[in-house]
Amino acid sequence: MSAPLLALRGAGASFHGASALSGVDLAIAPGEIVTVVGPNGAGKSTLIRLAIGALKPSAGKVERRAGLRIGYVPQKLHAEAAMPLTVDRFLKLGASAGRAERARMLEHVGAGGLAGRQLSALSGGQLQRALLARALLRKPDLLVLDEPTQGLDAPGAARFYALIEQVQREEGCAVLLVSHDLSVVMRASDRVVCLNGHVCCEGKPQAVLDSAEWKALFGASEAQALAFYQHRHDHDHDHVHDHDGACDHNHDHSHDHAHAAQGGGAAA
Repeated sequence: MSAPLLALRGAGASFHGASALSGVDLAIAPGEIVTVVGPNGAGKSTLIRLAIGALKPSAGKVERRAGLRIGYVPQKLHAEAAMPLTVDRFLKLGASAGRAERARMLEHVGAGGLAGRQLSALSGGQLQRALLARALLRKPDLLVLDEPTQGLDAPGAARFYALIEQVQREEGCAVLLVSHDLSVVMRASDRVVCLNGHVCCEGKPQAVLDSAEWKALFGASEAQALAFYQHRHDHDHDHVHDHDGACDHNHDHSHDHAHAAQGGGAAA
């Protein structure tokens, strides 16, 4: 088994004395798609910030493979209309790719006609494709996306996630993704991680769906909805999924996680 691209070892993060994450052990292998799920305030965005190096752990450590290239797509980006910036100029910032390569990448993500458009004039879906193109210009080993379809309607989100799957197949990069989308959790993920201030459960999608930890976090109705989606997906594609894998963490979820939402950061 190859060494992980990225590994969190007992990692934790605190803001103003309040714990946002604690004892997180998570490794990302080359080429795999890992989806992180959890309720609001679970620390999902904090985990992403630890992974990309935007936040230093207050406990434990984060290990990255030497020379690891990370491409990052944030939840959202606010582009000021008062500051003219075309999509092509945005892609050029901090990148060594030439004009032809930038144009090729925009075509690759289905945004070929946007190079001369103002960033502030893009729709939500167009902006996310521009952000994805910029991340891919780094030729990443690991593509990190923090709820990238926030604000998109259901068809737009479905198209964007289909694009992510296509990009992952073609580029061969690993993907670390925060998502609430059922189709991503059940269809595209190699592994699902349930987070609620710590790793409650992880494993293959079906193993997580069947776990007591998942039901404690999201309730029986959500589990039933996912089971219904899984049944339809299996029926539609006539494909048998391997459901090996286990949620080997047995945690008491009755305690309250206090997350700071001010100053130095917030759990989300």
